[in-house]
Amino acid sequence: MATSPQTNLPSGEFHGRTGEVVRRLQELHPKLIDLSLERLERLLARLGHPEQHLPPTIHVAGTNGKGSTCANLRAIAEAAGLKVHVMTSPHLLSVTERFRLAGQLVTEDDLIATLEEIERLNDGAPITVFEVLTAAGFLLFSRIPADLLILEVGLGGRFDATNVIPAARACIITSISLDHQAFLGDDLAGIAREKAGIIKQNVPVFVAPQTDAVMQAITDIATAHQAPLYRLGHDITLTTQRDGLLYHDDKGTLTLPYPALHGPHQYDNAALAIAALRHAGLTLPQNAFAGIAKTTWPARLQPLHGALHHALPAGWDLLLDGGHNPGAGEALAKVLHHWQDRPLHLIVGLKDSKDVTGFLRPLIPYATTLQAVAEPGQHLAMPVPTILNAARAAGGEAIAGPDIRTALHYLRTNHAPPHSPPARVLICGSLYLAGCALALDGATPH
Repeated sequence: MATSPQTNLPSGEFHGRTGEVVRRLQELHPKLIDLSLERLERLLARLGHPEQHLPPTIHVAGTNGKGSTCANLRAIAEAAGLKVHVMTSPHLLSVTERFRLAGQLVTEDDLIATLEEIERLNDGAPITVFEVLTAAGFLLFSRIPADLLILEVGLGGRFDATNVIPAARACIITSISLDHQAFLGDDLAGIAREKAGIIKQNVPVFVAPQTDAVMQAITDIATAHQAPLYRLGHDITLTTQRDGLLYHDDKGTLTLPYPALHGPHQYDNAALAIAALRHAGLTLPQNAFAGIAKTTWPARLQPLHGALHHALPAGWDLLLDGGHNPGAGEALAKVLHHWQDRPLHLIVGLKDSKDVTGFLRPLIPYATTLQAVAEPGQHLAMPVPTILNAARAAGGEAIAGPDIRTALHYLRTNHAPPHSPPARVLICGSLYLAGCALALDGATPH
């Protein structure tokens, strides 16, 4: 029997009528972590095994880039005219963001009805909220026709609730780095083995560039499952050109526009999506792969244009990124390297369990100022003094925000023209902080 580290999600993430149902469900199994999938398998049996009646599925695991890769998969498939289901996590503003049904976000009414149906059939048995949400997704996806299901792992891979699916058309493993060490350990090769647990017998797997130890761990598991392995940078190549990208794999060459999502790390995520779709047995016209130029995904170097942006001087840019581990910090730093034409002000807040020093170290050399924040509504926010100490440990200096609005007011007061030229402001460090920022900016669920 498979086992799974799962976290019960905090009720603060769930609002309105959906939140009422979730709070009831949390009472069934309030442990933060549990290592068994038996509850989910029992529940799925009571539901008629919806996980056995899903559309063709692409399963996505990794540390960084899972959500962006899923967004690219959807953009390409929808550009080809396919009806696409998607399940991702976590959500930023509304739990309905987690479930896209044939192209549309699930309505709150339909999600509540599905959760209450599961609640009745579960009949008070122990079950975690994440397991219920996974079951709800499978139930919805099994009932509404679609051509493709894009399924993002919640945590890890081998022991993740989504890994109860019996089959997939393709598996993707994005960039792997240290994160969730309390669940997955501190050894990168061991983490890779957990994430490579989604690899299935004879199912092709597409892998982002990794360290040698990580790639060896993935290769060993792919070999054991006779799964064809396609490595980005070896079996799949991507070359930048003046006006776009040149993509090549064993199915031929594509000339593509630049991805809509910003940063060179997004080239890798787009390439993995392209490769998986080309090998997943789906019929897609060649021009559909240009869909990467229309990909949208929130809190990935996302420009903000609402209330928060209006608090800054004219001509300033405000961006938001949910990256929250050392690997994400390194990816962001590659973007910031190209932003040295203007002052850069960082506003940083993390979840309390994260490696803040590792996240900040690659960013600090590019920062004109760094402010530490902890929004009152931010889930398990790291205390501001902890971030200040970590910034010093990483070789920089920071001041207390201590919240986003106050941090922006400080910048307007102390760094606006004529004191300095128009600047960029980047809010980063946490998807939970990103959710707070989007709410303050006046965004709606995507």
